[in-house]
Amino acid sequence: MDVKKICQKYDINPTKARGQNFLIDNNIVKKIAESANLTEQDLVLEVGPGLGILTEQLLAGAGQVIAVELDKKIVPIIQKEFAAFLKDGRLILEEADILRADLRKFKLKDFEYKIVANLPYNITSKFLRQFLELGPKPKEMVIMIQKEVAIRLMAKSGNMSLLSLSVQFFSDPKMLFTVGANCFWPAPKVESAVVFLKLKQNLPEIDVKELFRLARFGFSAKRKQLHNNLASGLKLKNEQIKNIFQEFGWDEKIRAQDLSVEDWIRLAKAIQKLSK
Repeated sequence: MDVKKICQKYDINPTKARGQNFLIDNNIVKKIAESANLTEQDLVLEVGPGLGILTEQLLAGAGQVIAVELDKKIVPIIQKEFAAFLKDGRLILEEADILRADLRKFKLKDFEYKIVANLPYNITSKFLRQFLELGPKPKEMVIMIQKEVAIRLMAKSGNMSLLSLSVQFFSDPKMLFTVGANCFWPAPKVESAVVFLKLKQNLPEIDVKELFRLARFGFSAKRKQLHNNLASGLKLKNEQIKNIFQEFGWDEKIRAQDLSVEDWIRLAKAIQKLSK
């Protein structure tokens, strides 16, 4: 697909001011689709299909694609360009905000579909929370996001964030490859990266809501030591938190970003016992 010709055909003039950056590199598109290892048995959810350059590749490999597009001006173009696929039911097009869309009507079930998308960067965090924590959960995601955010998702102890904790708790993330700004039109000011997330079907035995409530307290003031944040948020004495740290052999000066996923689970269990 030649995106520039499609834009010319429908009199579309993408502008940086509107955040319109169309992916135009067909080799990158093929790499994204290939990374999803699609078969005819796969149901794929695509978010923000735009003019359909990735949609075309997904339809070549998957059994069915559900494309959710927010832009009212783009939807009619997809309807015209993919009329045959819409008619035979292999493509379902939904005009909606993916964060508000009722996906249950498509009968999406946990771990029975895949997400493949060139994700709108301004919704990355909310999107990940939606599909990792709330569902319906895909079995895998192959998504293109801002490179800086992709690096955060892969963070190790010392550089952890609430986002990386969430992503690594619910999935096994892997950076696949980076995508230069010249692969888009017009070229954005940031680099992109494609990441693969394999969602975990068997999570650790822990109260997930309490775990992330604890983590939100921990990350609430990054410059403060962790025991101060937790004591303040949980209404406990600093010494109670420090005693747990001592029991674990942790430096009492540690901060939230220093803990791994396993550390947070261990800490949550200890504090849960303390609260009883």
